[in-house]
Formats: sequence, structure tokens, C-alpha cells
Amino acid sequence: MRQLLFQVAYAGTAYHGFQVQKNALSVAEVFQDAVEQVFGRREDIVGCSRTDTGVHANRYYIGCKTDHTIPAKQAVRALNFYLPQDIAVLDAAEVPLSFHPRYHAQKKRYLYRIWCSPVQNPFLLRYAYWYHHSVDLPAMQRAAEHMLGTHDFAAFCSAGCDVKDTVRRMDEITLTQDGALLTFSVTGNGFLYHMVRIMVGTLLFVSEGKIAPDEIPAILHSGNRRRAGKTAPAEGLFLDEVFYQEKGGLPYVK
Repeated sequence: MRQLLFQVAYAGTAYHGFQVQKNALSVAEVFQDAVEQVFGRREDIVGCSRTDTGVHANRYYIGCKTDHTIPAKQAVRALNFYLPQDIAVLDAAEVPLSFHPRYHAQKKRYLYRIWCSPVQNPFLLRYAYWYHHSVDLPAMQRAAEHMLGTHDFAAFCSAGCDVKDTVRRMDEITLTQDGALLTFSVTGNGFLYHMVRIMVGTLLFVSEGKIAPDEIPAILHSGNRRRAGKTAPAEGLFLDEVFYQEKGGLPYVK
């Protein structure tokens, strides 16, 4: 028995998230279909994170334990032959059987892209939130600074989140604008259900003057979801990277 770790990119528009669903198509189901074609059996796979319907991933990690002897690099080419165009295996490596793509992650980075214009960009359709207005970037940046560090992010978690510990640490938050395209980037040790999308929605409320930048600490302290902003749509969100201990490029845990 060995474990292969695959680095994967996917456009999430056609899928109901990564994890297998009973009555809806998921990235995991399609990936397992390809694995079955290549390995000759439907191997179990483990993803590094949950992603919601319509959410994309630039670098997502999938572990697969198998008795098959196919070399990792050859598996990349073989899987891509069977995968649809909106899912691609970027790289692969053999990792210890004890490695867990989710539990060994040290932190994650998400990107959220917003097209700030009264005119839609057809090339960003399904890959950025079309926000019909300009934004107050300095106000959003001041508000975002209050989200840095370790806080209880219960106010930034949608109903249905079943975790008991809602404390998370945000290591880096940036907002950069290139013309009409605004990119929100956040790196932290973990994220709650819809947390990034609520952070973005809250910053847009700040831009609109509905929330003052200095209100963010009080919102965090309250733990009240109703005090934060809206949940931004899924299409602008990308899981950009998952950080592990590294050896030779791909994640590796001794």
C-alpha cells in the first residue's frame, strides 16, 4: 500500500463542491471516476478541504491510497486523459501513508475576486463577483486590518456551521485593485463555513457606508452573524493554496 498526493486545479461552476453528494455532481465523484479508469478500481480519496457549490481551486490536494504501482508522474498524465476540461491534475508525489491532506495542513490561502464596474466582463463570468459599483478601497483596508490576528469568528460563520471552536488566526489579509478587478486575499490557520465570503460581504458593506471600519472589533466580539455583512456569491472564491511542511516542492510530512 502507498499513498499518492495529487495537486489539482478546478473550476467549480459545474459542481456542488468537492465532497461527494448523494444527488448532485461533485469534484470528488468525477475525480474518482478518473481514478477508477486508471487504477482499475474505485479507490477512496481524501481532500484537503471542503469547498462549496461554485467555488474554484487553484491548488487543491487529494490523497489516494492504492496498491497500484503506477509512477506518480505517469498518473498525472493518465488522470488528465480521463478528466473533463474543468479539472486538471497539476502534479503528484508519493507521500507517507500517515499523511493526511486535511489534518496536516498548517494554513490556507483564499482569494476572492470582484469585478467593480457597471459593465460585466464576459471573460470573468463565473470567476468573479460582478459588483456594479466602485469601492472605497482605503475604508475596506482599514476594516480588514481589524480581522488580522486571532479572534472568535462566530459572527463570520453561516448558520449550519457545526464546529464548536470558532476561534481562528488570520496571518495575512490584502486587498489589491487592478483597474476594475479587486482581489481580496486572506491566509489563516483555518476557516469556518462561508467565512471568507462573509468577510468579503462585510468589507463591501464598509465600502457602502453601512458598517464603519472601526466597528469590526465590536462585530467580532459580539459573535452575532446578523451584525456582519452579507455572504458574497460563490463564483468569486478560490482556494488558492494549502500550506504544509515541504520537501522538494509538493507537500510532505515526515
